[in-house]
Amino acid sequence: MAGLATPPFRSGLLVVQPLRRKRCAACRRGPLSLLALENGVPRCLDCVDLGHLVFLPRGGTALTRRSREESALSAVVVRFNRRKGRYERQGVLVEEAALARAEVRCLADAEARRRRRARDAHRRAVEDVCFAEAFAAEILRLFPGCPADRARVIAGHTSVRGSGRVGRSAAGRALTESAVTSAVVASVRHLDTPYDQLLMSGVSRYEARRRIAAGAEAVLRGWRRSTAEVG
Repeated sequence: MAGLATPPFRSGLLVVQPLRRKRCAACRRGPLSLLALENGVPRCLDCVDLGHLVFLPRGGTALTRRSREESALSAVVVRFNRRKGRYERQGVLVEEAALARAEVRCLADAEARRRRRARDAHRRAVEDVCFAEAFAAEILRLFPGCPADRARVIAGHTSVRGSGRVGRSAAGRALTESAVTSAVVASVRHLDTPYDQLLMSGVSRYEARRRIAAGAEAVLRGWRRSTAEVG
């Protein structure tokens, strides 16, 4: 420890974690893991009436703050860092009952956050369902010959939150005709033509699209016609 000078903190009572073995100047007990300084003289916590407090390490900002709020008596624990040449906080000493009350308050906050996350997840799920339904309805408006089940599959696939697909783009969320059409074209390309097989066989993407263009357009042309027109 850099001498026994009082650490330069303005946080009320201070307690020190000594770097060297120290004994209490009053009761001679030691070595002390924690001590208080009175006029530069080390005292054990019992001799300065702090022995009933419990140590709460630093790291939990909310728990530390609430523990000090709940505790009638508290002290900041510091230790000298030789490399940096300064004292640094290590935690606080608080009443055990105060710590228990603070823990209950923090647990209540954690439960509140859990419930809020659950509510937010439910709200997003409802929004996603509504959006997928609207997307499917727009598919059927633009492609009335598309089977309803297929429209729902396309809408569900392209509107997955966080997927980066066209349905989650700004144009997709706005249900623009170009975005809806792009989603339908992609589905037809992958499911109604040999496009994927061509890619797997080493054909370039551009060449594969050229080869399946006529087949894909035939499906799309049929879907653009209503069932009444087909009948």
